[in-house]
Amino acid sequence: MNTIVQVDQYIANSAEFAIPILDHLRSLVHRADARIEEKIKWGMPFFDFKGTVCHMASFKKHCVFGFWKASIMQDDLGIFKDSAEAMGGLGQIKSFDDLPSDEVLIDYIQQAIKLNEEGVKLPSKPKTTEKKEIATPQYFLDALQEDPSALSTFQNFSYSNKKEYIEWLEEAKTEATKQKRLDTAVEWIAEGKTRMWKYKK
Repeated sequence: MNTIVQVDQYIANSAEFAIPILDHLRSLVHRADARIEEKIKWGMPFFDFKGTVCHMASFKKHCVFGFWKASIMQDDLGIFKDSAEAMGGLGQIKSFDDLPSDEVLIDYIQQAIKLNEEGVKLPSKPKTTEKKEIATPQYFLDALQEDPSALSTFQNFSYSNKKEYIEWLEEAKTEATKQKRLDTAVEWIAEGKTRMWKYKK
């Protein structure tokens, strides 16, 4: 397996309930394809082969596991949850009972890898003049899910308020800076504050 110590450390530092789940998910990804490489992006483990395949993350009371190209994958078995509630593709994972079978997950992982091998890209979001929408990065949604009040507030923010936070996160030069900004953003949003609240009277 092409494993890295940073993912070892991420798993070891996770909540006790999450450690065996994350270990299992990691093992399944590598069983699906030995060419998979691990990376830490936005403070969480990502699995890549010719592009991003999937990612996982742990929080205080649940884990998430998601596919980068879930929106164009064939979900014949209906394992994907509504992204607005799930934040991670498979929904909130609190125990092994929340996971599909190993065979099913491996099949989906291999399907995601095939999309990358074939160069299939996610469709561009159509521009509309009726209502402005902005694509919120999955790692940001995952973090907001940890605090329901923050998620609710962010969803009700105006286009410009959402854009200010997303651009602030995306402009971070290092992963450490991005993680620090992510923590601050969730805290501020939970308090109902916009990105530029300090400068507004």
